[in-house]
Amino acid sequence: METGHSITSAIEIRDILVSDIVLTLAFSLALVGGVSAFQGSSTHALAQFEQILPIAALAVTVNFVLHELMHKFFAQRYGAIAEFRMFYTGLIITIFTSLFGFLIGMPGATMIYTQGFTKKENGIVSVVGPLTNLAVFGAILALVFIANPPTNSYLSSALSFIIYISILLAFFNMLPIFPLDGSKVLSWSKPVYAITMGIILLLMLVYTQIGIWDMLFLIVIALVISLVSRRIF
Repeated sequence: METGHSITSAIEIRDILVSDIVLTLAFSLALVGGVSAFQGSSTHALAQFEQILPIAALAVTVNFVLHELMHKFFAQRYGAIAEFRMFYTGLIITIFTSLFGFLIGMPGATMIYTQGFTKKENGIVSVVGPLTNLAVFGAILALVFIANPPTNSYLSSALSFIIYISILLAFFNMLPIFPLDGSKVLSWSKPVYAITMGIILLLMLVYTQIGIWDMLFLIVIALVISLVSRRIF
């Protein structure tokens, strides 16, 4: 197994930081209902936004950043050059949609340069992203059981939100729609795809309140991202 370039450039660090900040702000704004929530008497909306912001920052950082870094590290293990790059159009779309109380998050992706991956190598590099989100999910869930914070406490809300975002991103990225990870995993191995997605769906059913309409909405977003990415990326 070859090892690719492991140096992280200043450009990559900048792109990850910008994307992390934009996603955090967009998540927070979408969760309070977009800019319409601030119309009229906006004291409550502003207080809610300020409360959500640090939770969203932690949830986005541990899920989005670690997800992309795992793609990078595994691609490098197979001899590729890999760095995260933000997409300016994608960042604009991310912020713009959050203004209306929902989110199409497409800030960027780990760009991989290689003379050729096998389907297995490409599948492994792809599946480690969602598996990282599952690992975060498991770690935070274990912390909830150990710490057992009061139900209505700020800590309980923060941990619950991280759990929610972790499984949400794992499900979204495993959808078999190009350019999402799931399309590459399915192309490599149907059993691996079925087992991974089955675990994600089971955890969603048991530990979250994500319903069928939420899943359908995510599928619609994935289709939009697929169409847009084919045109601008």
